Amino acid sequence: MDSLSRDIKILIIETLNLKGMTPEDIITDAPLFGDGLGLDSIDALELGLALKKQHGVVLSAESQAMRQHFYSVETLAHFISEQRG
Repeated sequence: MDSLSRDIKILIIETLNLKGMTPEDIITDAPLFGDGLGLDSIDALELGLALKKQHGVVLSAESQAMRQHFYSVETLAHFISEQRG
C-alpha cells in the first residue's frame, strides 16, 4: 500500500472515529459509501474538511466529479495527487 493511500485510511479512521479498525481493514479500491465501508453524507462532509486541512485540496460540493473522487481510497489518492501537481 502506498503511503498516500495509507495516510488517507488513517485519516478516515481518525476523523470518523472508526474504533477497532486498522488501515489494513479498508480495501483501497472498495467503495467508501453504501455497501462498501458504509459511510454516509455526514461522513463525507467531515472527511472532506479533514482532507482539505491535511492535504490542502480544493473541494467543490457542487461538482459532480467530487462524488467520483470520493468513491474509494484509491480515487481519493489519485485526486489528491492531481491537486498537488
